[in-house]
Amino acid sequence: MRTVTIVGASLAGLHAARELRAQGFDGRLVIVGEEPHHPYDRPPLSKDFLTGRADESRLALTDADETAGLDAEWLLGVRARGLDTRGRTVVLDDGRTVSTDGVVIATGAAARRLPGDSPAGIHTLRTLDDARALRADLSRGPRRVVVIGGGFIGAETASSCARLGHEVTVVEAAPLPLVPQLGAPMAAVCAALHRRGGVELVTGTGVAGLRGTTAVTGVDLTDGRALPADLVIVGIGAVPNTAWLAGSTLALHDGVLCDDGCVTALPQVVAVGDVARVGGARTEHWTSATEQPRVAVTNLLAGHTRTTARPLPYFWSDQYDSRIQFAGRYREGDTVQVTEGEITDDGAPGESGFLARYERDGRTVAVLGVDRPRAFMRARRELQRAEGERGERAAAPAAL
Repeated sequence: MRTVTIVGASLAGLHAARELRAQGFDGRLVIVGEEPHHPYDRPPLSKDFLTGRADESRLALTDADETAGLDAEWLLGVRARGLDTRGRTVVLDDGRTVSTDGVVIATGAAARRLPGDSPAGIHTLRTLDDARALRADLSRGPRRVVVIGGGFIGAETASSCARLGHEVTVVEAAPLPLVPQLGAPMAAVCAALHRRGGVELVTGTGVAGLRGTTAVTGVDLTDGRALPADLVIVGIGAVPNTAWLAGSTLALHDGVLCDDGCVTALPQVVAVGDVARVGGARTEHWTSATEQPRVAVTNLLAGHTRTTARPLPYFWSDQYDSRIQFAGRYREGDTVQVTEGEITDDGAPGESGFLARYERDGRTVAVLGVDRPRAFMRARRELQRAEGERGERAAAPAAL
């Protein structure tokens, strides 16, 4: 394999490049990125960057020494338009083509948007340029902000806007935010964080439309209410960036379909990060984007699936000065109980936080920590160890 092209220059793409060099690939390495920026860290965008506590220099994921060490050709500010698997060519939007022997797909996901035209004052928050635009609008004095969607991006952005002194309302279609991720009892804790942070939470209703022609002035809800707004932040999930692969031979369904080793139906093409549907699941977690490339690159260089990736899911979120950490696999019907710390009468975490364990069939399958980092990390390690032992037992041959 003389040339490998990584399509996507964000976290997963960077880790793939690091793994290629770490695993001995010394050929031509091409990295294609739609954004004009070198890889940067996205989690701070909705938090420290938005509130001005971190500038852009704090977001960089590489420095000059590492960039030189990777010895890659960076083609930034250009979108991939197609993948000709037969001709082994990546086609770029500006007409250029890159001939390649192997491809790592790391194109991530794009923020889902509301249908129709968007007047001024409507924002999504996925990229550095999104964050720059939102920060500029938030700096123009007190604003009435409506956040559509109570997921992690919505909650973190609402928290940051409240910290900056803006009047904030979060609209969530479900009865509670984050129910799919945490289950109803712990989702109620997150709802209490909004209340404690001075943010109004409107649940159980959707958005019927936006008001305003040149600039947004309000949000109409499906229950008939109308919320005045100077800014609207849309946080309703993300769509994997696979449009450029239409017409290729790759299977696409809510991401690029891969086996457990991040390998597509073509052994010379692997996928990692938010765009990859690995072993039937697509995860938009920072940890997946950093852990999958090692496995994907190993298999790419081998030409077949030698190893698989099934890391224990882990994510975190910072909201209203609380750190929420979750590890494991929650499923509806699991029971959950607080095993350390407490939840106060207002439904929010106590002063020393808490640790909660999710159980299924008598065993712990997930843990949630709020402002309890040491206990959480200990519980996470226990969970990882138990998962590993179960995996080894499942892989062991049956005794005769």
